[in-house]
Parts: sequence; structure tokens; C-alpha cells
Amino acid sequence: MDGEQPVSVLEELLAVKGEQLLRTAVLLAGSHADGEDLLQAALERVFRHWRTIRGDPEGYLRRTLYHLAADGWRRQGAWRARLGLLHQPEALSDGTGDVDRRDHLIRLLRALPPRQRTAVVLRYWEELTEAETARAMGCSAGTVKAATSRGMRRLRELSGLDENDGTPQTTGRTG
Repeated sequence: MDGEQPVSVLEELLAVKGEQLLRTAVLLAGSHADGEDLLQAALERVFRHWRTIRGDPEGYLRRTLYHLAADGWRRQGAWRARLGLLHQPEALSDGTGDVDRRDHLIRLLRALPPRQRTAVVLRYWEELTEAETARAMGCSAGTVKAATSRGMRRLRELSGLDENDGTPQTTGRTG
């Protein structure tokens, strides 16, 4: 078998980490359907190159997810057109507030440039270290720090939260 990993390693990875990988794909893609498509495309690519993959298949799959998502953002460029959709929905009393907040977060993430979005998702959703994030993104830890900082600042601006204390900003205008 020549040092090649059996396909059962990939099957086991999906059994253990499949839901987490799908959640990450949904955050990167911006919707559940697009997240499923993104994960499927990443799995297809990993499976096509399975014979040449050495080391950690999860890391390879995650990098493939991030790179495919970034490729999609570059191709589409349509996230800018969606900025008008970023108004925070009113919380409903029927238990859909969590769904609304998650939807709002995804819309905010979609407004970030690809590098900032990826850095924020990897650092705060995936809880990767700066070094792990840098390896996954193929850049330096300093670039990760800068992209994460700028991304979080932009998310605060878009959400209307004060950068210092997390409270809604007031503009001083009355009309």
C-alpha cells in the first residue's frame, strides 16, 4: 500500500468531526445549503487527492474548505451587494431569537473581506491558535493578528457596537 492511508481514515474523520466541519462550512459559505455544497466540494477534492495526502487528513480537509471558500468569494464578489441586508432583526418572543442572531452573525461575516472573515472564523469559531490559523491560511502569525483585529473592528462597526465596551453606539443625531 506504499504508506497510503486507507479511506476508512476519512470515513472515521467524517463520523467524528462531520457536524463540526459542516458548521464551519456554513459559516464560511453564508448559508446552510452553500455550506453543504462547500463541504461536498472539499470532500471531493480530498478524495481525488487521497493517495498523495500525507499527515493529518483533517488539517488538509479544513485547508481545502478555507481555500475553496476564499476562491468562491473572489469569484462572486457579490457580498458587497448584500450589505443592505445587515440590519439587525427584531428579536421575536417565540424562540426564534437564536436563529435570528445566528442569521445576523452570518450576514455580518459575509460583509468582511475574505482574509478577515477566514481569520475571524478560524480564531473564534474554530478556536485555533494564531500559529494554527497562520498555517491554515498560508500566511504569517502577524498577518493573522492584523486580519483578526481588522475583522473584529469591522464586525463591531457593522453591528453598531462600541469597540470599548460592547454597548450599542449612539450617534448624537436626533432627526
